[in-house]
Amino acid sequence: MELFTPREIVEELDKYIIGQAEAKRMVAVALRNRYRRSRLDDKTREEITPKNIIMKGPTGVGKTEIARRLAKLVKAPFVKVEATKFTEVGYVGRDVESMVRDLVEAAIRLVKEERYEEVKPRATQAAIDKLVKVILPIRKELSPDTPEAQLVESVSEDLRDGKLDELQVEIEIAEQQKPIQMNQNGQGAEINLGDIFKQMGGARAKKKRKMHVKDAMRILILEESDKLIDSDGVTAEALRRAEQEGIIFINEIDKIAGSGVGSSRGGPDVSREGVQRDILPIVEGCAVSTKYGSIRTDFILFIAAGAFHISEVKDLIPELQGRFPVVVTLDSLSKEDFVRILTEPSNALLKLYTSLLKVDGVELKFTKEAIERIAELASFENTNSENIGARRLHSLIEKLLSEVSFDAHGEPFELVVDRAYVDAHLAAEYRDMDLKRYII
Repeated sequence: MELFTPREIVEELDKYIIGQAEAKRMVAVALRNRYRRSRLDDKTREEITPKNIIMKGPTGVGKTEIARRLAKLVKAPFVKVEATKFTEVGYVGRDVESMVRDLVEAAIRLVKEERYEEVKPRATQAAIDKLVKVILPIRKELSPDTPEAQLVESVSEDLRDGKLDELQVEIEIAEQQKPIQMNQNGQGAEINLGDIFKQMGGARAKKKRKMHVKDAMRILILEESDKLIDSDGVTAEALRRAEQEGIIFINEIDKIAGSGVGSSRGGPDVSREGVQRDILPIVEGCAVSTKYGSIRTDFILFIAAGAFHISEVKDLIPELQGRFPVVVTLDSLSKEDFVRILTEPSNALLKLYTSLLKVDGVELKFTKEAIERIAELASFENTNSENIGARRLHSLIEKLLSEVSFDAHGEPFELVVDRAYVDAHLAAEYRDMDLKRYII
């Protein structure tokens, strides 16, 4: 786990998420506590469990993005699941333990990517050696008098420089075995026959394929990397990371809460409570079996989120509430927030659209007044219709630039988007705004 102070974590999150200072501080402290725990002796470490977090607030204000950026920041295994996708044990659907299995898969991918990067130079050289053997006969025909050693060196150099990327070659590659999905009582399990035969000592089937050199290089590097890394070591490290550093983000947890005061505890509320009770042991800490081995969930950090429009946090069963001691409320976005969202983050919407249209030669520029007008419309629409947070900006910008996006075809020109342009292209929203001023 990379070392960041809580202040540094917040500063990194500020690059992508506007506002929500309290939520950022809470997750930063939770993350730093993981580092602090890792520095303790084994006996004390076992006594300290993560302080799970519930983030409540309207959609589109940054709940998911905070959790996702947090995991990416420290390179921790991370999965996002929807609470509404799970069903109570005994019903057909996804069981809650699948979220832990998904986390282990994410950890496996993360560790494999790191190991691949470590062995990449050796794997690349091995892939080049294989491709040289395929291309060398062609070069010999073209230059029969050139010494073989010189031809080998020339082909190797051309492969490294990408000069042969578009050359088509026929290579022999290992056939990919597709896992078979098996279901028993609604519980899904994958069986990979290729892995089973490999463990029994059988070789994977090979097949010849024609492809461009750049594609062949990518496949061969992957094959050679698999040979160079220790798969048992990858599995062991992945299980450790999933247990000690994993983050599971449970979205829409409010949808499995009761209906609030006056709830009859009948109908769908019974099923919702069943899902909560199934999630409870996972959050409390238990052992879950995966195809890579058993994993404990005691030290996984759980971050739950929901709008809580109809229900409240107190409508969750008391036992589950107790496992989420930190509750933080995220604010609705104001006009000023929208202005900052459009311009400040590293992945600001206007920066992304400017880059996209630049591909077709459009030099896009937004005036300050235009940005404020877009923010004003977004704020108004969220206040007077469904509050969808920053996602409202996507809708407005897409409509605003739909005409130029359709007409752009590579001919360079400059487009200055000012307030008049915004009003002209978002006329419907503008008229609705004006009319609603007079509606009592």
